[in-house]
Amino acid sequence: MHSFRGTIPPVVTPFTADGDLDLPSLDRVVDHLIDGGMDGLFILGSSGQVAYLTDDERDTVTRHVVERAAGRVPVLVGTPDFTARRVAEQAARAERLGADAVVVTAPLYAINDVAETERHFRMVAAAVEIPVFAYNVPVRVHSYLGVDLLVRLGTDGVIAGVKDSSGDDVGFRRLVAANERAGHPLVLLTGHEVMVDGMYLLGADGAVPGLANVDPAAYTRLRQAAEVGDWSAARDEQNRIARLFDIAFVPQGRSGDAGGIGAFKAALALLGVIDSAAMPAPLEGLSDDDTASIREILAEVGLLQ
Repeated sequence: MHSFRGTIPPVVTPFTADGDLDLPSLDRVVDHLIDGGMDGLFILGSSGQVAYLTDDERDTVTRHVVERAAGRVPVLVGTPDFTARRVAEQAARAERLGADAVVVTAPLYAINDVAETERHFRMVAAAVEIPVFAYNVPVRVHSYLGVDLLVRLGTDGVIAGVKDSSGDDVGFRRLVAANERAGHPLVLLTGHEVMVDGMYLLGADGAVPGLANVDPAAYTRLRQAAEVGDWSAARDEQNRIARLFDIAFVPQGRSGDAGGIGAFKAALALLGVIDSAAMPAPLEGLSDDDTASIREILAEVGLLQ
């Protein structure tokens, strides 16, 4: 059994310039993250550009990462889809391919109320034997998972934890407090890259920061400082991470999927972890000027000479 605590980055999915999955680069990403001290891997999330993958490509990524991780850390697999029956199929496939847990959003496209969303999670959990994490990401699914719903699902053993990418820091603090009152049934993971020190201080169990693809060791140092209560060191590390996160603001006038993730991929290519910063169609990669600006930031924080 895994604790699913600590830093569990949402792994990027590398592509070749021709638009195919780049599995050798994916191997290097997995090793880069595990060698950098990560406590788990979350594949097929937003940073993994799951929305642009076919079902066969999803299976290929899952199978490949599970094999490459080889039990060194747990692998959590995203399963976004329209409704519960389809998500349950995605989750069951991920389980068969060796996933240690699945990460489930509220329904996509379908318009469901809170009661229907609760049944959605219960249906998915009934379809698999591995733990289910709720993924609170209203910017993508247009449905916010409230505190009462999440704690109720946790208390009933339906979900094991929450990956919170809501951007609602007040809501996350309320969730931490409610979770404690209920006996801590949920593992609570923040997806807020530049506020991880604060989230650890208020009681988060871990983080799922996309920027950890670029500098996993920094998030390991941050977690270690928090674990011993050295909040000054944690703040200093977080300040450095915040400067590194400026790479996400370099691309201007780009979509939400193309800008930040494109910056992460450009950085990984500059670091030699992946062969290409290629994006899945119809997204386009960053310009040479953007890549040069990202190189300057990587040099400033000590990742490049």
